[in-house]
Amino acid sequence: MEASEVMEAPECPVCLQSFDGESTVPRVLACGHTACEECLTNLPKKFPDTIRCPACTVLVKFPPQGPSALPKNIDLLRLFPSISQIKLEPGRNCKKAVEFVTRSWSDDFYATWKDRILVHDAVSVEIRESESSDFASASLLCGSLRDDLKVSLLRVASFEHDDCDSVLKYSYVQRMMSCLWGMREEERDELDAIISVKQRGVSKVFGLWGDLKNGVLYLVGEKLTGFLLEEFDSLTEDDTSRLAIIGMQICEALLNLHKEGLIIGCLSVSCVKFDEFENAYVDLIELIETGRNVYQIIVEETRSLRKPVGASEMGLILVGLQRKGILMSSEVLFELLKERNMLIKNASSKSLVSYNSDVWPVCFLVLKLCLGERFTEELIESVNCVDAKGCEEGIEDLLVLYAGITEKLSLESELQGKFKSMVEILRQCCCLDPQARPVLTDLWKCIRELVMKPRFNSMSGLHKTISGKRKEFCLARSELCRLVEVDSKELDEELPGMKTGNEEEEGKVDIDFAGRLSEGKVKYKDMRGHQDSVTGLAVGGGFLFSSSYDRTILIWSLKDFSHVHTFKGHQDKVMALMHIEGTEPVCVSGDGGGGIFVWSTTFPLKEQPLRKWYEPKDWRYTGIHALAYSEYGHVYTGSGDNTIKAWSLQDGSLVCTMSGHKSVVSTLVVVNGVLYSGSWDGTVRLWSLSDHSLLTVLGEETPGIVRSILSLAADDQTLVAAYQNGDIQIWRDDTLMKSMQIQSGAILTIAVNGKWLFTGGWDKTINVQELSGDEISVDCNHVGSIPGSSVITSLLYWEGKLFAGFADKTIKVYYCGH
Repeated sequence: MEASEVMEAPECPVCLQSFDGESTVPRVLACGHTACEECLTNLPKKFPDTIRCPACTVLVKFPPQGPSALPKNIDLLRLFPSISQIKLEPGRNCKKAVEFVTRSWSDDFYATWKDRILVHDAVSVEIRESESSDFASASLLCGSLRDDLKVSLLRVASFEHDDCDSVLKYSYVQRMMSCLWGMREEERDELDAIISVKQRGVSKVFGLWGDLKNGVLYLVGEKLTGFLLEEFDSLTEDDTSRLAIIGMQICEALLNLHKEGLIIGCLSVSCVKFDEFENAYVDLIELIETGRNVYQIIVEETRSLRKPVGASEMGLILVGLQRKGILMSSEVLFELLKERNMLIKNASSKSLVSYNSDVWPVCFLVLKLCLGERFTEELIESVNCVDAKGCEEGIEDLLVLYAGITEKLSLESELQGKFKSMVEILRQCCCLDPQARPVLTDLWKCIRELVMKPRFNSMSGLHKTISGKRKEFCLARSELCRLVEVDSKELDEELPGMKTGNEEEEGKVDIDFAGRLSEGKVKYKDMRGHQDSVTGLAVGGGFLFSSSYDRTILIWSLKDFSHVHTFKGHQDKVMALMHIEGTEPVCVSGDGGGGIFVWSTTFPLKEQPLRKWYEPKDWRYTGIHALAYSEYGHVYTGSGDNTIKAWSLQDGSLVCTMSGHKSVVSTLVVVNGVLYSGSWDGTVRLWSLSDHSLLTVLGEETPGIVRSILSLAADDQTLVAAYQNGDIQIWRDDTLMKSMQIQSGAILTIAVNGKWLFTGGWDKTINVQELSGDEISVDCNHVGSIPGSSVITSLLYWEGKLFAGFADKTIKVYYCGH
């Protein structure tokens, strides 16, 4: 043998040390796998006298005296290459699962946004009678959150009012996720930045809320008291301190926003609010609404223009802004017009918008508060007085127009007394060059001097360089401000992202969430044939098998769901059903009289069973309630006499009886070499398939509380138990990870496939949950529900299709159709 063909010595799967028979002694576990003696000693043991195999993760018996009582793997030491044939390879030959519900977004996306979506009943909307007819199109509404806390609601997106023709009715959170996923990444980034702001002097943003009735997604923010402008119409020197404090607090709020990478770009009186202590706050919701008003004015004033704007058009826009009380820096306005290609061709491609852009609107707001309505009147008069003739050919002429407005403001004549010290810095703040303006900290210090003369001028904290982790963006130019309501279909092309009245246009804000959440629509087909309640479902050999109280088993084609054959012979209601693949594929059924029937599923199908046998009865006996099968050739029955019996599939002989449950054994599952049994006594017992010994008991942590287990489902390392009170419990590696109520009545049946969990029962609804998490925690998120016409008695998931049996004799198959 060549050296390249020599295999390495076998290693312990835990410590990866080579077995040598001395320091690393190989010990064989009951499952057949081997680990070294030292590692077996140190492995955690959750339950007495059991251990989880480090190779296949199956729970196996472990001797009380330790691993030295286990046999040595002598053959392994002699013929070590054969170990490679014993090791379990997870995922090998696994068939790729077919999703019943697929989604576009990732787990990280869901984790980021799920906590930012408010519960659907958290917000109540206040509608005035005059607004009721136009509720759905309103951009900014008022509402209440929790204990009558007043909030502002800003419309940010739309979604479908209902689930169209999809049978699966998606949950509120899923619909909001789909709506968010349908937004552009830039819009979501801005929402993320706004919701994340937790700075002093800035109103709170609680999150996102969806109005299911009208199909609107809102941004929910704190609603505070606004300005009463008439209070500032007749300011005296005695009011200087009050005005100065307001100005300082506005500067501080904007400086805090700068730390988050947010530039406001424009400001209005409505953006400044007060709390109960009359502290001034900047309202983020109002800032976005102000930005939308800017877009509205630009759209209205340039609607009919097919050429770049000149000085006269710019003057109209400025007048419109002033009448709305909007104060905007010149460079931000120029950028907005440039984005719409409304400026002349020699406009610079370089953006001048920076943090200094916020000095301008703050300066003008202070002037507005000092001068009252006279300030607005004077600004409008300044625009009208500037001669726009001859100012049509260059960007410089537009700047001249803007400069003329600021120069005509009579600051000296109006700001007398204590306000006089502010004149020079306010004039500098009006400079057209952003880099030549004072920074906000300079304006803050100047305003502070109206209140007090500081003893120390070392304000090192205010001079720190702004370097946030988030990307910077200007609210006045944000994508969220573009989402305004307009009537013109043409404007949708001019303003990308703007929502128009035509919902069929490509690029609309409204999204088909059902189409994004699943591939096509969830459809269904009825399968009728039983004469009584359906009790069980199984798939195998290209057929669907269904059992019923009518004592029959119907066989259905999986291609067209047509009825193919009927198994008859039971003298009592059929309670449980399963299909076993093998050299001789068979269907096994159990009835309420203790009968166990084995049917051949090889085509052509026969009317008589291959063999049958009966359980012994006593006065406590109530029939067979559950069936399971192991690779050892044993059929397991869960019975009304509180026991589990193992039978030989070949001849029906009784192998053993497993006792321990205190009530009816209602459900059985075999997975990873362990038999799980659920009972009306509220416990789950784990049994070894090799010797049928009890491994451990789950569900005894809450003595005195008995919740009957009606169904179990397992997939890989996850076990889910369903209870008669609508609860479920989720175990991973036999550790309880989650306990929660998901239905209002008893859960009669449950199915698990990967991350998808399906439950059904007395409330006549199939609930779809999504499982996520890791070894530390598990989340169970409600995806949607499928309303039914009757009690759901059985569920089966198979290759992207969900089969459901009902108490009204019907079977429905749900699938993704188009």
